[in-house]
Amino acid sequence: MIHKTAAELGALIAAGEVSSVEVAEAHLDRMAEAEPKINAFLHVDRETTLAQARVVDDRLRSGERLGPLAGVPVAHKDIFATRDMPTTAASKILEGWRPPYDATVTGRLREAGLVILGKTNLDEFAMGSSTENSAYGVTRNPWDLTRVPGGSSGGSSAAVAAYEAPLSTGTDTGGSIRQPASVTGIVGMKPTYGGSSRYGLIAFASSLDTPGPFARNVLDAALLQEAFSGHDPLDSTSIDAPVPSVVEAARTADVAGMRIGVVKEFAGEGYQPGVLARFHEVVQLLESLGAKVVEVSCPSFATALPAYYLIAPSECSSNLARFDAMRYGLRVGDDGTRSAEEVMALTRAAGFGPEVKRRIMLGTYALSSGYYDAYYGQAQKVRTVISREFEAAFHQVDALVSPTTPTTAFPIGERADDPIAMYLADLCTIPSNLAGNAAISVPCGLADEDGLPVGLQIMAPVLGDDRCYRVGAAVEKALESRWGGGLLSKAPAL
Repeated sequence: MIHKTAAELGALIAAGEVSSVEVAEAHLDRMAEAEPKINAFLHVDRETTLAQARVVDDRLRSGERLGPLAGVPVAHKDIFATRDMPTTAASKILEGWRPPYDATVTGRLREAGLVILGKTNLDEFAMGSSTENSAYGVTRNPWDLTRVPGGSSGGSSAAVAAYEAPLSTGTDTGGSIRQPASVTGIVGMKPTYGGSSRYGLIAFASSLDTPGPFARNVLDAALLQEAFSGHDPLDSTSIDAPVPSVVEAARTADVAGMRIGVVKEFAGEGYQPGVLARFHEVVQLLESLGAKVVEVSCPSFATALPAYYLIAPSECSSNLARFDAMRYGLRVGDDGTRSAEEVMALTRAAGFGPEVKRRIMLGTYALSSGYYDAYYGQAQKVRTVISREFEAAFHQVDALVSPTTPTTAFPIGERADDPIAMYLADLCTIPSNLAGNAAISVPCGLADEDGLPVGLQIMAPVLGDDRCYRVGAAVEKALESRWGGGLLSKAPAL
C-alpha cells in the first residue's frame, strides 16, 4: 500500500477497492516504524487522521464528486495554519499554538478530500537548508541517517522519501522545496510566485515565499499542485490569470522540439563531481529525446546569493516583529514587575533560535537609516537585473536546466557553524525565487562518490509551470528503466 503512487491510491479509493481509512492506517503504521529514526513529524494524532479519512469515505459513498487525490494521505509542513492541529513553524515562540483558521492551502487540501497525516518538521520559520534549525530536533535523511534531508522543508521531503506519506507540502523561499527534494531523491516543485496562496502561511519573506508540492513522481506532484493552487482573493499577491494544466503536461512527457538552455554559471567549480556527472548525462539524454540543447549565460545569477541574503532577512525582520509576547505565543518574564519592553525582549531571546536571530539582525541592519539604499536598495536592483536575464533567456529557450544543488546531502553538523557554507546549498535555486518564475527538481541519479541522490533543476517562465512538468516527466520516463522500481528503490532499507 505505502509503495503505490498517489494517483494509484486515488484511483483505488475512487473505485471502492480500498478505503481511505485503510490507506491512512497503512501510512500511520509506517510512521510508527520510521519516525524514531527520521523525526519528520512534529505533530501526529492518529484519531484525528482516521476521523478525516472516515469523512472522505462517507463523502465518496454519498456520491459526492471529489478530486483525483480524494482519500490520499498528505504530510503538511508545520508553517501552514491548521485549525485542528498545532502550528509552530518549528519555533519555541509558537509552541502549542492552535490557529483559529485554516490556511488557504490547508482548506483546499481538505476540499479536495486529501487526508492530513500530521505536521512536518522544518528549519525554524523556514530559515535554513538542513532542518537542523528546528527547535524540536533534527530530521534525518532516509538515505543516510547521518545526513541532512535538506531544508527548510526537510520534514516534508524525508516523510515522502521514507514512504511515510505519498505526498507532502512545502514552501520555497530560496530553494526550500527543490533543495530537500534533490538530496532525498524525490520531486519538489516551486510554482510561479502568486500561483499558490500565501494566506495562512506563517511569513518568512513575503515577496519570496511560495507553497508547493513534494511527491515521489512528477505526475503526483502535478496532481497535488492543481489541488491547492489557483487564485485566492485573500492573498493580495495571488495571480488571477488562467494557468496551463500541469497535470496534462506531466502526462505529455515529451521534449521533442523544445529548446533547453544549460545555465553556464551553474555547472563549474565548487560542484561535487558526481553531481556534475549526472547533470551532464541528463543533458545528453534530453538531446537524445529530441530537445535542442544550447548554452545560456546569465552572469547576474552569480550575485543572486548576496542579494537574497539582504532581501529575505529584511522581510523576515519585519514579519517576525509580530511575535512580541503581547498577543499570542510564548511569554517570558511576565511576573508583574517588568515593563512590556522587558517582557518582549526576554520572550524573543528565549523563543527564537540562533539562525532566526541572525537573520533578524541582518535584516534590521540592512533596513536601518543610512544603510537602506546601500544594501536593501542595491539588492532590489540586482533582483531586477536577474529577472531581466531570465526574460532574455526565455526568449531563446523554452526552459533552463542546472543541478538543483551543488552537492549531495551533507553530514549533520558539518555546516552548522558555517552559515556561508550552509547558504551555498541554495546557490542554484535562489535566482528563480528572486524572479518569481517556476522551477522543479526531479531525481536524475546517484553521485558516484557517496551513492546519494542528485537532482536536476528545470526552470520555466512565470506561469510556465507546465513546462517544468513536461520536461521533468520526460526525464523521469526515460530514466525509469535504468532505476527499475524508481530511484528510491536504491535507498538503503530503514
